[in-house]
Amino acid sequence: MSTPHIAAESSQIAERILLPGDPLRAKFIAENFLEGAVEYTHIRNNLGYTGTYKGVPVSVQATGMGMPSISIYAHELMKVFGCQKLIRVGTCGAMHEDLNLKDVLIAQASTTDSGMMKSIFGPIMNYAPIADFTLLRRAAENAEKMNLPVKVGNVFSCDRFYDDDVDNDRLRKYGILAVEMESAALYTIAAEFHRQALSIFTVSDHLLKHQACTAEERQTTFTDMIELALATIIED
Repeated sequence: MSTPHIAAESSQIAERILLPGDPLRAKFIAENFLEGAVEYTHIRNNLGYTGTYKGVPVSVQATGMGMPSISIYAHELMKVFGCQKLIRVGTCGAMHEDLNLKDVLIAQASTTDSGMMKSIFGPIMNYAPIADFTLLRRAAENAEKMNLPVKVGNVFSCDRFYDDDVDNDRLRKYGILAVEMESAALYTIAAEFHRQALSIFTVSDHLLKHQACTAEERQTTFTDMIELALATIIED
């Protein structure tokens, strides 16, 4: 059952899975939030673990950075391993003054400049990748129960990390809250396989305030996002 990128049997990966980009964040989640976590893959050092959270089997799989990378893992996890609920737990760069470092953001939809859309849809270039509504609603409700202030809205999934050509002012004008690099692909692949997907972020950088979290903070301190994702993914 192993794929070129995930060395596991189907029984080793849960139907509910968190998707951090950073392998060290996957390791941190497994060690600090999952009971009895066992590593099932370390191919390319993109670590994967399965354990339980409040008695419910949950996996966590690192996906690497960018839409091509997450597309590989999302496709294999859905088609080969049967994952049904997938929540990305990642970082984003804030684009609004009312967002601060370490704030939590839920992506209702994802605008993108990715060539992936052209390759899939051809002339239908305005396909709108959106989150699963049930997961989105539950995440917002759980955030309220946790007294965790969150922002919900549209994010921009870009193909290039260093991209001075993007018109950030125009994106802000039309309500884009933050920039990241994976959600459009995750939402599109989930739509293809009729699965539930959601992205929850922690603000790690601020494009207007020119602020940034450290690498250590990115790996080990974004616990609000993780707790919200786990509370949401275990619900039926």
